[in-house]
Amino acid sequence: MLPPRSAARINSSAAYCQEPRSWICSGASLRQSAIVEDIDHKAPRGLDRALFQKLIAGEWIARHQNLLVIGPTGVGKSWIACALGHKACRDDRSVLYHRVPRLFDALALARGDGRYARLLKNLARADLLILDDWGLAPLTPEQARDLLEIIDDRHGRGSTSATSQLPVENGTK
Repeated sequence: MLPPRSAARINSSAAYCQEPRSWICSGASLRQSAIVEDIDHKAPRGLDRALFQKLIAGEWIARHQNLLVIGPTGVGKSWIACALGHKACRDDRSVLYHRVPRLFDALALARGDGRYARLLKNLARADLLILDDWGLAPLTPEQARDLLEIIDDRHGRGSTSATSQLPVENGTK
């Protein structure tokens, strides 16, 4: 017979397998408790069903590819990114979620108190890094350097998903 603690752990694992909104993703700090099974394909967001099914499969994460989700306010960009993040968690991948403005604030603070290298290392380790609300404001030179460090550290090692209201053609402005 299993001791009570082990039984609880097994029961929690069983609940995790049956309940997609599990506590397993709590370390990712996802903004929304969205799951891919709840997607409404009838909503007018221009989402290609076949492409979304490929994204759900997660092969893009295994290949360390990146994803950019763009569209106007209110179409569900953050929801889609969080749903894919939850799916990645359920597929036993490590996921981190950050709103870009707050991430830059955290990096500036970490630079001042000596945690900068450790924060960059944590960002680099995640299988999937979700950067939400990209491009709300122009980057300062310091933020541009921070972003370069993050992207360079992750290149070929992890996937990054970014959401933005900006069209791709505005990316260099």
